[in-house]
Amino acid sequence: MAATGVSRRFYCTDETQIDLATDACEQALQNAECRIEDIDLIISAASVPYQPIPAMAPLIMRSLGQADGSTAAYDVNSTCLSFVTGLDIAARMITGGAAQKALVVSSERASRALPWAEFPETAALFGDGAAAVVLGASKAEADGIIKAVRLRSFPSAYEACEIGAGGTRFDFDADGASFAEHSKFRMDGKALFRLTSSHFNKFIDALLDDAGWDHADVDLVVPHQASPAALDHMIRQTPWPKERIMRIVEDYGNQIAASIPFAFDLARKEGRAPAGTKVLFLGTSAGVSIGGAALVV
Repeated sequence: MAATGVSRRFYCTDETQIDLATDACEQALQNAECRIEDIDLIISAASVPYQPIPAMAPLIMRSLGQADGSTAAYDVNSTCLSFVTGLDIAARMITGGAAQKALVVSSERASRALPWAEFPETAALFGDGAAAVVLGASKAEADGIIKAVRLRSFPSAYEACEIGAGGTRFDFDADGASFAEHSKFRMDGKALFRLTSSHFNKFIDALLDDAGWDHADVDLVVPHQASPAALDHMIRQTPWPKERIMRIVEDYGNQIAASIPFAFDLARKEGRAPAGTKVLFLGTSAGVSIGGAALVV
């Protein structure tokens, strides 16, 4: 804890990433009083999939017991912001009439491919977790509504956070050593910090403007739980008091794409997000991207 600020986090033992996703989806369906048969879109929004091919969402669909051909199921990946991206795509699909009810799930086994030998202070930040949400057309603001979603990418720092192997970049047969060398997570925290710090406040202003809000309107901020140091910096950088910021990183670690929905679910269970609460999801991700969503829940 002295090096990272994370006092505990949870790792899977016998559970698979699909097990985590299925459990989260079933809980989301129960909370929404919705049957799996009512879902016609499943989006798996994770930074690291169960395997490169096929996509993870069809396997989640099968695990939930949906019949072949009964729904669309596919993956989206914007690393730590994958849930926000999935939320945006699902909302647009519903608004456009291409789907009636969607299930967006972020399931992460962050404990895999961590650089314990080389960078233990980085590896110790991450924990496993999953969360899911059911989306449908809103009849009234009391049902909850997405006011704005904004995502912006800055690929000048593309190499600052990555797992290089597993795609087409490195050929396992031709150069197994390079494949192995790049098979674990790497991060240049200073490069990420410099880039995101220079753009973060302007991004927040633009997101609030899209939603028609100002800073004082926001009741609860649910940030990506990157690290205790990152959250400390965000609190210093933004005008919100720490009491309005949902912070769970010390107890759950960085759950990558599952961080934002997992933290929001805890906030909801703790009574911090009653009906009518104006919530801001905020985060950064590898790529490098900054993203967020403004919601009335």
